[in-house]
Amino acid sequence: MHAFVKLSLLFLFVACFHLAAQAQTGKGKISGLVVDSTDMKPVSFATVTLTLAGSQKPVNGAVADEKGQFSITKIAVGEYNVAISFIGYKTVSKSVTIGEKNDNINLGKVFVFPAVTELKEVTVEGKKDLIEEKVDRTIYNADQDATSKGGDATDVLRRVPMLTVDLDGNVSLRGNQNIRVLINNKPSTIMATSIADALKQIPADQIKSVEVITSPSAKYDAEGSAGIINIITKKTTMEGLTLGINSSVGYRGSMLGLNGAFRRGKIGFSLGGHGRSEYNVVGNFENTQKTTNTLGNELQTIQSADTRRSGLWGRYTLGFDYDINKYNSLAASVQFGVRNNRNFQDGLLARTFQNSNLLSTSLRNVDVKDLSNNVDVSVTYTRTFEKPQKELSVLALFSRNNRNNDFINAIMNPASSSETISRLKNLNDSYNQESTIQIDYQSPIGKTQIIEFGGKQIMRQVTSDFKYYSAQGSSGDFVVNSNAQLSNALNYNQNVTAAYLSYTYTTKNNYSIKVGSRYEYTNIQANLQNEQKIDIPDYGVMVPSLNLSKKFKKGDILKLSYNRRIQRPSLQFLNPNIQAANPLNITIGNPSLNPEYTNNFELGYSTYVKGIAINAATFVRNTNNAIQSVRDIVGRDTIRTTYQNIGREDSYGLNLNLNINMGKLNIGTGGDIFYAVLKNNVPNPLYNASNEGWVYNLRLFGNYTMGNGWGLQSFAFYRGRQVQLQGVQGGFGMYSIALNKDFKSKKGSVGFGIENFFNFNGITIRSELNSPVISQQSVNVNQNLSFRINFNYRIGKMSFDTPTRRKKSINNDDMKGEGGGEGGGGEGVQQGGGQRQPAQGTGGKPAQQGGKPVQKPKDGEKPKTGN
Repeated sequence: MHAFVKLSLLFLFVACFHLAAQAQTGKGKISGLVVDSTDMKPVSFATVTLTLAGSQKPVNGAVADEKGQFSITKIAVGEYNVAISFIGYKTVSKSVTIGEKNDNINLGKVFVFPAVTELKEVTVEGKKDLIEEKVDRTIYNADQDATSKGGDATDVLRRVPMLTVDLDGNVSLRGNQNIRVLINNKPSTIMATSIADALKQIPADQIKSVEVITSPSAKYDAEGSAGIINIITKKTTMEGLTLGINSSVGYRGSMLGLNGAFRRGKIGFSLGGHGRSEYNVVGNFENTQKTTNTLGNELQTIQSADTRRSGLWGRYTLGFDYDINKYNSLAASVQFGVRNNRNFQDGLLARTFQNSNLLSTSLRNVDVKDLSNNVDVSVTYTRTFEKPQKELSVLALFSRNNRNNDFINAIMNPASSSETISRLKNLNDSYNQESTIQIDYQSPIGKTQIIEFGGKQIMRQVTSDFKYYSAQGSSGDFVVNSNAQLSNALNYNQNVTAAYLSYTYTTKNNYSIKVGSRYEYTNIQANLQNEQKIDIPDYGVMVPSLNLSKKFKKGDILKLSYNRRIQRPSLQFLNPNIQAANPLNITIGNPSLNPEYTNNFELGYSTYVKGIAINAATFVRNTNNAIQSVRDIVGRDTIRTTYQNIGREDSYGLNLNLNINMGKLNIGTGGDIFYAVLKNNVPNPLYNASNEGWVYNLRLFGNYTMGNGWGLQSFAFYRGRQVQLQGVQGGFGMYSIALNKDFKSKKGSVGFGIENFFNFNGITIRSELNSPVISQQSVNVNQNLSFRINFNYRIGKMSFDTPTRRKKSINNDDMKGEGGGEGGGGEGVQQGGGQRQPAQGTGGKPAQQGGKPVQKPKDGEKPKTGN
């Protein structure tokens, strides 16, 4: 927490020092009112920049208030240019002279005109806000954040409002890990096995934005009880040929990426790939646990080890799109990914005591391999019509992930660590395969209504084949263990059939309602080796959703939503393979699990107060039939964890985000806090458990534009302690600062970033677990001080944007896994619109269209409109 404060003060000091160095001192004042030339209404939050005559270097500036008024003070005597800009408008410049006797200049009404962009060899650049609020989602524009360059998707998600990511990469949304992660609106089987590992395949430099959808409509799959996270990657629809190079070299990781695109007329191709490596990731842990067996004997076991981790990831994509004619288009893509993780526990020492007497000592080295590859193939056909917003789409997806999750324990002689007594090996080969077909249709009714309906079929096949082996000494042959609990195979086939109907209505006074319902029927066939059948009944579920919103005249938005969600268990919870890399803490899945059911309620409000964008929301979430961990004691001192549908989880919370624009300096801050209530409803008092308490998370982002292509950015977050059913997990913080330089050609950049530079001794997390039969305290230390150099460059020429069609994609957002949505930005009837953000350099108000023709006046003159 101290480092969080230190970084905040450091960034503000540097930014303020630089601003002070450029400040102009004097008594002069320039004021005025920014007015839209088409409707004569004030333009809120336009950017006003003051430069010396004959120079492009800003010396002062301001942001217009809600009424379009601005004022720049403390201006020295001299000649200046005043530039007023906002997205969707042409920049207006005026010459002003501040004299000794004429030091108070009122420009009066300054009219700005809608910008008209012609599709010639012209590049139009604008700067988006870091965080945008829409009616049904929060959007984090990752391409505006340089501090994550050289990292992966995990680093990006740590910066997104409402999301938290632990040191293992597990993602939570408002404290709940039951989420679905999509990539460009598409699912992948790699996410069904491990979200944390899958995110490492995606370089941060390639992420354009992240959408957090907490109240999905009926069009979305019913699964993902906390919500949907949709990662949008960068792509181009421009005419011509280009090749981009992205690279990063650092103390703990490196990355190299190549991305090419070609478009000519109606046909476009894209081909790209990225490779990432991780190294020098070291740490240590100490775990103290007390167990009480059925005879009432209490044992204390102390474990400790040094840890290290390495990894190699890659992701490669070939894309194709073809505009058949004005109303028909086809898009296809093939993605291939690889993942190689290695985790080591060196010198895992375990000592067991009873009444302070040493009973046993064991020493081993642990090597865990997690190797996988995945392929995703998708084809999309879209048919539009002459009637706007009327559309039919057919989508198909095949996705398969092959995974080997193995470990080897070398059991050593505690008296001589160089002598291997025996070895234990577990091989777990698995695959997760999905075939999906989806049909969607939407059509407007009049100008204020739209109806959507469609259907979907998911055919999912999961297999886990596992075997345990043992060997004597360091070179003896491994022999398979034929015990059915240790060597077996699970076959799990799941078919989900779904249909939905959704209706949207928007009134003339900006009230909007979107109501819908979705029905899903699930059939499961499961068996172990030798056709030992597991009886799991079929089930159907009706999932309603309701979204209400009101947009006020000044752009404020009030929204209220309700949705019901389900969460099916993924292979992580189903797999009966005993995970025993640490023999005193083992985990085994339960293939007989049923889904969870969750109700979500949310009330949100977005507004501006003196140029500060404020987005706040309260939420209530309750989950029944929750999948929760059940821990018991096996043998003398081994803790066994499995899963059952025994829980109830309730959360009551608030999230708040602020965006403060001060010209060159932009600060974003916020956080979320909620009260968690957990119960497991187990009648046996030895295993009955409940817990409750407050959980909070904080974020701070700073962006300072220094001029001449230089930029300074910082980021920090702190995750408070996490309330768990039988204990708590300690909090931790991370922070980074980055300096970036854009080349004059705008084709590339070079930068330097450093992370956690105050944490010379690493991040320490203390956790505890308590029950009538188990007491456990653990301390984990991770060394994560890191620095890296980033380089990006683009070659080739893209001439102009070609018209793009609305793209559809498949969302299999329905599996509870480790650890979205419709095409980014939403289609159909507008539901009150998004919260308009203040300008950052060029602002964000859309150009006015329609209405009476405008005759362009000279600067400063009042426009004339036709009668």
